[in-house]
Amino acid sequence: MVTIRLPEMLRKYASDLEFVETEGGTVVDVLRAAVEAHPNLEIRLLDDEGLLHGHLSLFHEGRQVLRDEQAATVVASGDRLDVLISISGGAEDVRMRGFRHRSTVEEALEAALDGVERLDSEVAGIGRCAGRVLAGDVSSSVNVPAFRRATMDGYAVFAEDTFGASAYNPLRLTAIGESLPGSAPGRPVERGEAMRIMTGAPLPGGADAVLRAEDANQAGGVVEVQAPVARDRNVGRIGEDIETGDRVLAGGRRLLPQDVGLLSSIGHNPVSVVRRPLVRVIVSGDELLEPGEQPHGTSIVDSNSPMLTALIERDGGIAEVLRLADDRAAMREALAQPGADVIVTAGAASVGTEDRVPLLVGELGELKIHGVAMRPSSPAGVGRIDRAPVLILPGNPVSCLVAYDFFAGPVIRRLGGLPEAWPYPSVRLPLEKRLVSQIGRTDYARVRVEDGLVHPIAISGASVLSSVTRATGFVVVPAGLEGYPEGSEVDVQIYDPSGIS
Repeated sequence: MVTIRLPEMLRKYASDLEFVETEGGTVVDVLRAAVEAHPNLEIRLLDDEGLLHGHLSLFHEGRQVLRDEQAATVVASGDRLDVLISISGGAEDVRMRGFRHRSTVEEALEAALDGVERLDSEVAGIGRCAGRVLAGDVSSSVNVPAFRRATMDGYAVFAEDTFGASAYNPLRLTAIGESLPGSAPGRPVERGEAMRIMTGAPLPGGADAVLRAEDANQAGGVVEVQAPVARDRNVGRIGEDIETGDRVLAGGRRLLPQDVGLLSSIGHNPVSVVRRPLVRVIVSGDELLEPGEQPHGTSIVDSNSPMLTALIERDGGIAEVLRLADDRAAMREALAQPGADVIVTAGAASVGTEDRVPLLVGELGELKIHGVAMRPSSPAGVGRIDRAPVLILPGNPVSCLVAYDFFAGPVIRRLGGLPEAWPYPSVRLPLEKRLVSQIGRTDYARVRVEDGLVHPIAISGASVLSSVTRATGFVVVPAGLEGYPEGSEVDVQIYDPSGIS
């Protein structure tokens, strides 16, 4: 047996034990076995990668085991591991509060949305307003159409002049010219006359119907009528589409291309729309390369900022990306700089020596939440600097995506006048096999839908971005459940409906 000594703050999650005895071949094996024996320890002892949290230190027989050594360090029966809180001097560290008593997802979302209201309005030209959110109702000041017009090609006539006509008994009318779209007819139509008319052209005075072109023959100045036409047939009335005073679009609607066409048809220009929130995206790390570069050595390419930019634009915001080295002064300046409606950070979110963001948010404003009972994304945080909400996202790409969707996305959508709910279509389908979770923690499970069944892919693996690209969507397992049994129906949020097979 291997003995693990727990710090006092963790003992209540392990039946008040100071020493936990378990088995395993490596440090990671032993830690995970301890979590299996005492499930409440998991979110407080291990991070999204299944390794010891960064705010904890681990010693094996008196020698410190660093993070990248935990999986390879072999242990033997009789060995002892000591878990310590890695904060010197006993001073309070704001980053630790949430890690000792993690907030629920619901508490974090409530904190994120606290005080967030829709932004004010601005005007956009008719050619630039598609995809924008209407700031208020739009009513028409005109009739559409504003005149009686032909709904098909033919002849403007008096309906009574056609009664009794047939192919065997054609009636003869005098041809008097034509009416074209955009032009006023030359003169009214009188009894016994027919005026050639095109679709959309104004109906001349006197006429009360349009005889279809296929029901007539014209030879020189004579029109032979071969079928009768009723009064008002094939004539569009004034205001048939829209009448003066009609509410044509409701405030809060995200404008579709056809909406823009309708607004143009009533001459509504410019359009009053909700201002798009300006979102400052701050990513940091000495190891980061610019998006699009080739990874090399120990450097990695920044995948978070282009992903976040796309998410922000999807949610109606404007992204302003700042990419920083691991420098406290630069991070402080980026956070303190005014002008942003929202600040979203990616990385430097936990409690390690380089994880400065929570400390700086607390210093410059208020750190409301740090540490959420969820997987992945447990180091996520929520704060505020002046009037701007600050959403602290982990640096691991999947954790970054998940925390954005849970907390940043709703804030940005509310500011921009959009619904706060998930922006994904949802389907309810049965599970192909059991989906395991843990009570007390909300899990974001990546899944694939195939042949009408939901196949779990992963819950852990916060740095494995391909697990999201391989997924059809995700299932949220609430904190009060241990998962879902095989065959149970679950709600799947779909990334791309075209990916369902």
